[in-house]
Amino acid sequence: MSKLRINGGRPLDGAAQISGAKNSALPIMCAALLSARPLTLGNVPHLMDVATMSKLLTQMGLGAERAANGDMILDGARIVDPVAPYELVRTMRASILVLGPLLARCGRAKVSLPGGCAIGQRPVDQHLKGLTAMGASISVEHGYIHAHADRLRGTRIVMDVVTVTGTENLMMAAALAQGKTILENAAREPEVTDLARCLIAMGARIEGAGSDVIRIEGVPELGGARHSVMPDRIETGTYLAAAAATGGRVRLTGVDCDTLDATLDKLRESGARVERGSDWVSLEMNGRPRAVSLRTAPYPAFATDMQAQFMALDTVADGTGIITETIFENRFMHALELQRLGADITIQGNTAIVKGVERLQGAAVMATDLRASASLVIAGLVAEGQTVIDRIYHLDRGYESLERKLAGLGAKIDRLP
Repeated sequence: MSKLRINGGRPLDGAAQISGAKNSALPIMCAALLSARPLTLGNVPHLMDVATMSKLLTQMGLGAERAANGDMILDGARIVDPVAPYELVRTMRASILVLGPLLARCGRAKVSLPGGCAIGQRPVDQHLKGLTAMGASISVEHGYIHAHADRLRGTRIVMDVVTVTGTENLMMAAALAQGKTILENAAREPEVTDLARCLIAMGARIEGAGSDVIRIEGVPELGGARHSVMPDRIETGTYLAAAAATGGRVRLTGVDCDTLDATLDKLRESGARVERGSDWVSLEMNGRPRAVSLRTAPYPAFATDMQAQFMALDTVADGTGIITETIFENRFMHALELQRLGADITIQGNTAIVKGVERLQGAAVMATDLRASASLVIAGLVAEGQTVIDRIYHLDRGYESLERKLAGLGAKIDRLP
């Protein structure tokens, strides 16, 4: 199993290109199941999760290939086996996103209950509740969701909690349902809006994406389209946090600054100088950062996927930061590994109290989930000496060419077999 070796203590300095968003690419790939016509996607990142999703879709009969220019071409002309097996689903929670499209297009689906990062309970009850309200017959047997419907019917669905994948699954299912579907308490994340843009390009009738009420008028069929996946706002925030923690200076291109407001506000609060343009953002940190406190919440508030990176920033900041996690109940596992590097962190329920220290010290640590991995990389970049991060397959799920991009910013980092 590969490891990352980092020799820290060097400020990041330089420029990097941001990749397409994992959390946008995966649901959009599933949207290809809704049409018999090809869907061509640009800016799809080369990630383990993307490869897993591609494998899952191809075993159902959907064609998936990369063109010479990097585009991904998905052809759903023949779906022969609407089943998502446990072997492919267990490592990636986004696999649940095939459920709505398969049910809407094929009238049946068998999908394993999902896996993914061990960051807490992420139930799929809102997905099943919504599809049942649309007329589906659903049962859960031996770890699989069995769903059937002659044709889904539009209806009003009020979700008990804000759920990104639940909103996406139901929006895709409603695109081919009979009549109008109204999703209330819908997720407002930019990735939901990006999926809606792709579906509209395919011929769907969707209004309100990006708000908490989405209206979908079902159509008999969807066509082919071309769509470019939005930039990854979490990757962008991760590199910015790394630059701030190391006292560096970076310029990132291919970004969407309109999706970064909460992150950029906290970086400015930490003392960083942040400038932004139409498709770029730059950050410069002179001296030691100031500690920041934050509370995670659904978009447009501070993203739970940036919490671990800012905890790493706070470990070397001047002052004390109080971090409250409201989305996942088990998302502080990285705190124990940060403590191995010398961080002063106290956990009280869903709150972490981080007292900044002047320096961290390199050590061997182990990644526990995708964003925890990123926090350990940031900590390794600022720590004195050598840090070795084990179980970095988590990083490969969500960060394209991480060590290459960081090396281009001046980091001393390499991958060990």
